[in-house]
Amino acid sequence: MAVTSTYTVKGMTCSHCVQSVTQELSALPGVTGVQVDLATGGVTVASETPLAEQAVREAVDEAGYELADA
Repeated sequence: MAVTSTYTVKGMTCSHCVQSVTQELSALPGVTGVQVDLATGGVTVASETPLAEQAVREAVDEAGYELADA
């Protein structure tokens, strides 16, 4: 069962930012796709099962950015 989750990431300003966030989120277990909208900070993550928000937050932190609170 595929799951799609949407998040907002603060602090991204360029294509390198997008690449860093995409790389870190793609490394999470079960993630099958990541789409980032630089203009809005929106990030859509497709995964095999629901992701723990803490895991997503840690991956975004590792990339050097901040996950906005919902």
